[in-house]
Amino acid sequence: MSRTQLAIIGGGLVGASLALTLQAGAKARGWSIVLIEPFAPGDAYQPSYDARSSALSFGSRQIYERLGLWPRIVQRGEPIMQIHVSDRGRFGSARLTAVEEGVPALGYVVENAWLGQCLWRALDPEVVSWRCPAEVRRMEVLGDGYRLTLDDDSQLDCDLAVLADGGRSSLREQLGIAVRKVPYGQTALIANVTPSEAHRGQAFERFTDEGPMALLPLPENRCALVWTRPAAEAERLRELPDNQFLAELQEAFGYRLGAFRQVGARYCYPLALVAAEEQVRPHLVVLGNAAHSLHPIAGQGFNLSLRDAQALADRLLGEEAKPGDFAVLQRYLDGQRLDQQLTVGFSDRVTRLFSTAQPVLAAGRNLGLLGLDLLPPAKRWFARQAMGIGARPV
Repeated sequence: MSRTQLAIIGGGLVGASLALTLQAGAKARGWSIVLIEPFAPGDAYQPSYDARSSALSFGSRQIYERLGLWPRIVQRGEPIMQIHVSDRGRFGSARLTAVEEGVPALGYVVENAWLGQCLWRALDPEVVSWRCPAEVRRMEVLGDGYRLTLDDDSQLDCDLAVLADGGRSSLREQLGIAVRKVPYGQTALIANVTPSEAHRGQAFERFTDEGPMALLPLPENRCALVWTRPAAEAERLRELPDNQFLAELQEAFGYRLGAFRQVGARYCYPLALVAAEEQVRPHLVVLGNAAHSLHPIAGQGFNLSLRDAQALADRLLGEEAKPGDFAVLQRYLDGQRLDQQLTVGFSDRVTRLFSTAQPVLAAGRNLGLLGLDLLPPAKRWFARQAMGIGARPV
């Protein structure tokens, strides 16, 4: 029977980021970290037109800068210099710019495969070991931690188990952790597209009565599209021939970037706000999408999870207790509660407000966009939320 101080179940972007934030302090304390992941990371980054991507906020850049990883990440990161927010069929709009906010960029769009490679290569094998490909089949509560039974029937005991295995976590269900799920009645269609004009680091948030749309800048003048529609409509769009899909996208988005020339593979994902009712127990933390899954249109989900990971690492390394001490874990959650409430609330309310066809609310959001451009304090608040620094003191 082997034992480790920390077992991170899920070696994706959130789990690997937590391991990276912990590893220097863990090495100093003599702790070991085991990452358990069903899908083996590739040995090398392979460029792909269809690569999925994440929008990293300015706050996330600051976290990776402290870890010394940012210079490598940004090699293939596209800066967001401006965000244009508009409401289709109405005159209200607002622009957020990096210049106005006094930052080098409002955020950065990075391909997940590249970010993963940067994280995995930075892990210290003297501290962080992999069990991969491997899955945890069962978790058994011990007096001083958890016993994990893997799919090869091997077992691993740990002081602290971190559940970072995604929004459909079967282990979360196995442990009896309830979730609050609020369906949006929308499906996100995800794809990469290429416009005829240079995007120049512009991101677009376009709201329609059928659901919001986001277009984010990527390297090689590609754009990452997130188009939320009713489920049947999203599936219809997914199955259209490329030229017909681009024509409908053009009609919905307009010609701010010229004509759309190319679209890659399209994927559909039903959308819901999902939040775990418990995020900490003695010797257990629920992290990432297993803790909270947000609507993708505001680009806040991964950034919130990264801040959670940083806060958890700071708390674990800042106390003398063992990693699984419940009082320590509860202090971590108490410290993150405001950030989580603000971020989840911001993402949810913006999504709902800008997805309604009710005339009174539609008129109100149009005036709200006008006010956002005219009222600097409101615009500053909105920008800080978008940049992932809204819960920090000004």
